[in-house]
Amino acid sequence: MQTAIESVIEQFGYLGICLLILLENVFPPIPSEIVLTFGGFVTHHTSLDVPGVIVAATIGSVLGAIVLYWVGRILSAERIERLVAGRTGKVLRLTVADVRKVERWFTRHGNSAVFWGRFVPIVRSLISIPAGTTGMPFVRFVVLSAVGTSIWNVVLVMLGRAAGSAWQQVAAYVDTYALIVLVVGVVAVVIFVVWYFKKRVVKGVDHGE
Repeated sequence: MQTAIESVIEQFGYLGICLLILLENVFPPIPSEIVLTFGGFVTHHTSLDVPGVIVAATIGSVLGAIVLYWVGRILSAERIERLVAGRTGKVLRLTVADVRKVERWFTRHGNSAVFWGRFVPIVRSLISIPAGTTGMPFVRFVVLSAVGTSIWNVVLVMLGRAAGSAWQQVAAYVDTYALIVLVVGVVAVVIFVVWYFKKRVVKGVDHGE
């Protein structure tokens, strides 16, 4: 995949960077750390410059976020509630009240979640869906996404530029960071899910369900 990414950037320049980052937001397995650090490196020997790479990457990221935001809007909180109210909710032991709790949480903390989520792998893509589902104002979503994403992009592009031919080492370090954050996140989610379902089971027993 790395060779393909390098080829796209060298052949299509800013447009290639924009499209790769757009795809990375919609399909997280595409590694943004390679796209951004290599983008910084190629500014040494091509007509691309650092500001242009950052702007192209930010545009691509925001466009990808917008796609997932509208996926969330199409799903809508009402549709999810109807789904949970039926057989699916019984199988998952979820209720409409549970969904509404999540909605209220995102309503209160959604701004921070969208902004800081841009620095966390996988989350930086998926956070756009609940933003759409809960109806976060579109302009606010775009602004928060653009600001958070641009910071991430500036850091990685500048690291790639500074590292020069050693950009792959920087990408590897960032990839390690991403892996650690992802593992910690998965463990946290598993712990929460286990705790939540144990709580539901105990509550069900207490109520004679």
